Amino acid sequence: MKTLFILVALLYFCAGSFGCDSGLRLNWDFPGSDIKILFSPDAEHCQFLCTQEAPCLFWAFIGPDCLVDDRHYQCFLKATSSGKPEKQNPKQGTTAGYSLKSCSPLPTPSLCKVYENVDFPGADYRTFFTVDYKACQKACTDDPFCQFFTFLNGKFSNTNARYKCHLKYSWSVPRTPAVRALADRTSGFSRKFQIIPSSQTVCQHTLFPNTDFPGYDIEVHQAGSPELCQVLCSAHPLCTYFSFVSNEFKCYLKNNPNQMVPKDASGITSGLPSRSCPLRNETNPFSPSHVTTYVGVDFPYSDIRFFPLNNVESCENACTSEPSCQFYSYITSRFNNTLKYFNKTQS
Repeated sequence: MKTLFILVALLYFCAGSFGCDSGLRLNWDFPGSDIKILFSPDAEHCQFLCTQEAPCLFWAFIGPDCLVDDRHYQCFLKATSSGKPEKQNPKQGTTAGYSLKSCSPLPTPSLCKVYENVDFPGADYRTFFTVDYKACQKACTDDPFCQFFTFLNGKFSNTNARYKCHLKYSWSVPRTPAVRALADRTSGFSRKFQIIPSSQTVCQHTLFPNTDFPGYDIEVHQAGSPELCQVLCSAHPLCTYFSFVSNEFKCYLKNNPNQMVPKDASGITSGLPSRSCPLRNETNPFSPSHVTTYVGVDFPYSDIRFFPLNNVESCENACTSEPSCQFYSYITSRFNNTLKYFNKTQS
């Protein structure tokens, strides 16, 4: 998709003054110390990405007007053990700044800006024609799956694609980068994400043990159980059904609205999305009731920090109280635990 004459919008951070270092250092760079590189439409959004990324302490954004570096629209998330940049220097077209994690209250994103002549490629799940970008933005706002959009206006170079609205998504539930079986591990999720499958009987009947739905794969993810695979399918706008391979912890999301052909397969559980079966909503996020844990399962990588605790429930509560924590692993043989995160807005 060409980037000329495009209007786009996304969940954008509108910064105010919070009594912390929220300033933007124009034409300035913090070279080195990169921990992750993401695409971003502007410096303010890059600052928000750093604030949401657990290890990130400061950042640098290369704007489209930069003449000394062609890595335009790239946001460099950074961290050092001291918490301060090791180097600083002027750089035309680059903006640098710090995370807003220390700000109180912590700023939240809101829909308040569109970006002209900028494209957000990929992550499309639905397209249609609208009269202007405002109608496209409203359609995105009204669609529970949509988080950002791209609109091709009347000046777009391809006349056949003008006035087309592209609705786009990013994950609203955390995904574990890897899953493995380890006898001395118990893993789980923060309560604030409510990754607890519904206990309603009618919802449990949407799982089919020892059954495969072959073909039509759209994405493959790691998951700790068939129920978690079902959560991922329910969160993806194009997923019509799924298959979970238990010995590999692999979750295959599939799309075929026309047919679903079952096949007997030992060790594979298939099922339907549970969009009509809401996840459990815990009134008290620290209540020990209905704790969903995965015994003998490890969620490796994405560690934030680790420390000793006496039981799994304490580890889950620690993860829930940690703003950046999305899931955890508890080492039962050493009374230790690890809080973990993964960028949930990643497409």
